[in-house]
Amino acid sequence: MKTIKIVEVGARDGLQNEKKTISVATRIKFIEKLSKAGLKNIEIGAFVSPKWVPQMDSSDKVINSILKKQKKGALKKNIKYSCLVPNMKGFEAAIKTDIKEIAIFGSCSEAFSQRNINCSVAESFKRFDDVIVASKKHKIKVRGYLSMAFGDPYDGKISPAKVASLAKKLIDKGVYEVSIGDTIGVATPKQVKLVIKALKKKNIPISKIAMHFHDTRGTALANVYASLQEGIAVFDSSIGSLGGCPYAPGSLGNLSTEDLVYMLQEMGYKTGISIPELIKIKKWIEKIVDRPLASHVGNAGLVKALHG
Repeated sequence: MKTIKIVEVGARDGLQNEKKTISVATRIKFIEKLSKAGLKNIEIGAFVSPKWVPQMDSSDKVINSILKKQKKGALKKNIKYSCLVPNMKGFEAAIKTDIKEIAIFGSCSEAFSQRNINCSVAESFKRFDDVIVASKKHKIKVRGYLSMAFGDPYDGKISPAKVASLAKKLIDKGVYEVSIGDTIGVATPKQVKLVIKALKKKNIPISKIAMHFHDTRGTALANVYASLQEGIAVFDSSIGSLGGCPYAPGSLGNLSTEDLVYMLQEMGYKTGISIPELIKIKKWIEKIVDRPLASHVGNAGLVKALHG
């Protein structure tokens, strides 16, 4: 039975676009719930400007609290927590905590890069150098995100060859894994296979690739299935389909964690994650953000006759 790695991004990517302010205490409780549901890779904050992403303000307090609880044994030792870091300023803030994994993010689209981080794609990659060098010094693992890998509202279609080239650059710089993002949810299985084919053509080990699908147009699970057929074993998701991107019009939400786990487990893959617990968390966070969330399994639940 093959094990699939799921990276839960609900506490960062999921919350960053919410209009309602979420307190530090609530964010900590959210992460604790996700941890106890069996998720082993959880993104828990971002060291970005609170002016632009206010929901990630005080990420240091969230991280310190969670890592302290883990150190005391209240949370399992095998859970890996990470945070997003845009530049050296963010990195310097991150290392004041005991975080052992960070993520950097770039775009496959020039227009989106300018709108998201106010610089070109080339400039953003230059910024990565100092962060990656410093991370090695501090023995911190670095994951890379590539957004707009399947299409962009400003630049239109994105070439699979360009995605592969940028992914190769990130890996050559020293990231251990690259998450390929369908930021506005336009990808189809055919397109996914073309991108993966381009990645393989660049001799990128498939074990270093993750997929990050949004379900804006209802194709996320179909894209996961296409990825599985090509050997991908790492997927990002968000509880309840919570999330979206504040700089990407039409990006309505991430692939739901409970939908992903349900499909994978029914296909015989091992995740170690409790779907009933995910459903409970989905219903809880709905009350916090004060809006309904769109996940299918989260709303429909499980059929007792089939699942005991």
